[in-house]
Amino acid sequence: MQNVIKFPYQRLKRAFDELQDEILPQEELARRLCVSTRTVRSDIEILNAILADYGARFVLQRGKGYRLEADDLSRLETIPDSAVPFRYIPRSASERINYLLVTFLTSAHALNLQGLADKWGTSRATLQTDLAEIREQLDRYGLEIESRPRHGLKLLGPETAIRLCLCDVLGRIARYNPDHPILNDDPVLSDALATIQIKLPDTLKNLTLRLPDEGLRFLTIYCAVAAKRIVEGFPLEKFTAGEMGKAADRAAAAIGELLSMMTGRRPSSAEEAFLKVNIAGRASAETLPDNINADDARALANYILGYINSHYHYDLRHDEQLAQDLITHIRTMITRVRYQIDLPNPVLDDIKQNYALAYDITLSAVSSWSKYSPYAISENEIGFLVLHIGVGLERHYQIGYIRHPRVLLVCDGGNSTLRNLEALVQRHFPEIEISNTLNCQDYNHLAKVSEDFVIANTKVETRNVPVVVLPSFPTVYQIEQLAKLAKIDRTRPYILEQYFFEKHFLLAEKGITRNDLFRHICDQLTEEGYVDKEFLSSVQEREAILSTILGDGIALPHALGLFAKKTTIYTVLAPDGIEWSDGTVARVIFLIAISKTEYEKTLAIYDLFVSFLRMRAASNLAQCNSFEAFKETALSVLTRNND
Repeated sequence: MQNVIKFPYQRLKRAFDELQDEILPQEELARRLCVSTRTVRSDIEILNAILADYGARFVLQRGKGYRLEADDLSRLETIPDSAVPFRYIPRSASERINYLLVTFLTSAHALNLQGLADKWGTSRATLQTDLAEIREQLDRYGLEIESRPRHGLKLLGPETAIRLCLCDVLGRIARYNPDHPILNDDPVLSDALATIQIKLPDTLKNLTLRLPDEGLRFLTIYCAVAAKRIVEGFPLEKFTAGEMGKAADRAAAAIGELLSMMTGRRPSSAEEAFLKVNIAGRASAETLPDNINADDARALANYILGYINSHYHYDLRHDEQLAQDLITHIRTMITRVRYQIDLPNPVLDDIKQNYALAYDITLSAVSSWSKYSPYAISENEIGFLVLHIGVGLERHYQIGYIRHPRVLLVCDGGNSTLRNLEALVQRHFPEIEISNTLNCQDYNHLAKVSEDFVIANTKVETRNVPVVVLPSFPTVYQIEQLAKLAKIDRTRPYILEQYFFEKHFLLAEKGITRNDLFRHICDQLTEEGYVDKEFLSSVQEREAILSTILGDGIALPHALGLFAKKTTIYTVLAPDGIEWSDGTVARVIFLIAISKTEYEKTLAIYDLFVSFLRMRAASNLAQCNSFEAFKETALSVLTRNND
């Protein structure tokens, strides 16, 4: 059967195609579509709504699955594309939120929530719940929803904010589903998008401006949104911008001509000014040499690197590549923050986890700089800066402190035999640290071995650590046995042993607040000489900047810098949870106090916490009722992570 039906989104077409020639159970159809059986049932409802006017439907046959029934199959072959009505019904909370956002942002009139609830077959209470998330998202753009008695809900805010919010919502949808009905059902928007996608590359081709892929995607959507708003009577009338550079001027003028062709109206000076700002804020910095005073960018780059050196003792000030990369990025970043353009950072959560230390360092530096600046730098922007700082740290400090395996060599021969054994070990395993050498007689008098394991050229008695026999000409198997011990990650277990103490372990009482917990811990550490009295205020200041919740109920409170006198990690387990910030709850808390003399181990300390997060160990750790149980569970997690 030739399929000429136009479906709202691609998955419905796939479901329709799969069910034309065979009967399929829900589970099999869900597997083929990579969705849940619940989603399959929702899709079938939408398909049946589309097909109802044409005498066709999908029927669930007990014990077999869905099969297609039609009063006249020939009618399905001759339905024109335009004949199929669009009946988009958002089913999940995320789909409802996207649809409501777009509806609020594009509607000229107040919205009746009950009417939308009836249309979508849901309850008004459900949409009221969705409104909490919608208000939160709109608030980031300075937009708000006003409730008007007997009229409904109306979006209020500047046109520039409405456009930027709409672009971000549509961009998020397009990134994951370019065929989404929100993009295709609006005739003005879909036509504008189709035109822009064809015309914009040619418009920019002869300009000296270079846009990264993300910048080009945004500009494509923005042009379509601008065309829609102009056509529907919402032109931008009031907006001015400073000098953005000749490249941005030329690009804005060229795109203005394109908008004029699409809308039949000449864009205002405000439209072109806002275009310049968005172009300059998303273009590659090297193509905009005159868009901002370079001293501003250099001053911020120098401040960040100086702050990192003075507070964290990582000296990156002489890394010219890092400085230039920071300046290049900051030049366009300042344009964005000046005009409150928030560039989405789709990998922000990954950055926080994979560059946990670099994120904290950068956040502290930027927050300190913000005290002397009129600019408010968003978390998304900080995430981009973190990537540069993280690479710089890795370039100069590699991966931080590494606990190399320490071994004892035991040799029953003379000096030449010993030197041969040493050379053999170092040749195959240069990471091994040979801490001592003994003959067999002296080894037999040892009560305990302090090293991680023993390498001997002859069979000796095993003490408290493993023994590997390695003759002068070892076999492949013998080398492999040594490798199993040499390659074990000893850094994180060492960190656990070195900086986690029973006296710095606490089972939190139910109902304790975050601030009371901070005071209790910092008072104890002050009395014991680990920190000074100012440490508590620094911990509280860092928490006020942004929550130290790493994820999965794990929190890492700490000071703004390496200010401790001695290094320790204070562990708090709260199985009932401690309210942290913005509705988040912490169940495993590690208050970090690191001295400047041990800055090289800071990366390894943070890596330990990231390991707990990746292994989703918080729930198991939180249930431990003693320090010994905590250490045992933590070591088990780290060993499993190493495997």
